[in-house]
Amino acid sequence: MKGCLIIMKKIFEKNELFFCITLIVFYIIVNMFCVNNFGIQDYRSALINTLFSIFLILLIIVLKKTTYFGFTKVNNLKKYLYFIPLLIIISVNLWNGININNSLYEIIWHIITMINIGFIEEVIFRGFLFKMMAKDNINVAIIVSSVTFGIGHIVNLLNGAELIPTIVQICYAISIGYLFVIIFYKSKSIVPCIITHSLVNALSIFNDNNSSILSIASLILIVLPVFYAFYINKNVKV
Repeated sequence: MKGCLIIMKKIFEKNELFFCITLIVFYIIVNMFCVNNFGIQDYRSALINTLFSIFLILLIIVLKKTTYFGFTKVNNLKKYLYFIPLLIIISVNLWNGININNSLYEIIWHIITMINIGFIEEVIFRGFLFKMMAKDNINVAIIVSSVTFGIGHIVNLLNGAELIPTIVQICYAISIGYLFVIIFYKSKSIVPCIITHSLVNALSIFNDNNSSILSIASLILIVLPVFYAFYINKNVKV
């Protein structure tokens, strides 16, 4: 791992764009490999994604950019409505009750895997990609970070997902991605984004896939993040 860290550090220092593209492609390949060979609820997927998270943490430490990439506390929580809207987003998967249709081990591995995926995606899309592009144009950086995060979910089609649910997922992923990048931009902290993203992912195993609930939840996941992001953008100064 030490050798990989040194190589990635050199790539980052030489060409951040190539670094970001390499990281995104590598993540997609790793994610597809885990899903297609083990599934999300398997200890091997949990282990691989945990190692990926550890690698990113060590890389950020080696780069000496922990604060730069948002690993810091949020000041003045009142300005962000104490992040109460994030609690609504987190709770969506539980609106129809807690449905346990998997074994204990499947639940454990699912939660570990999805917490890591939330962490990895936030570090890549809100951390590395956004910060790299924000140097040139903050508005373009916000749009690209949001859209690429959402569009990235199209790979679920390659993993056997249905078209319409995937399109809906892309839409609310773009919306949530927009909110997360605004939170990161305004607060300088990526921590609320990581916590929310990871918990939404982890709790998805308890969703019973009721179509009526999903329709309402999907609509809220598209609309609420946008309004909350507009509120933060208007009321919080950088």
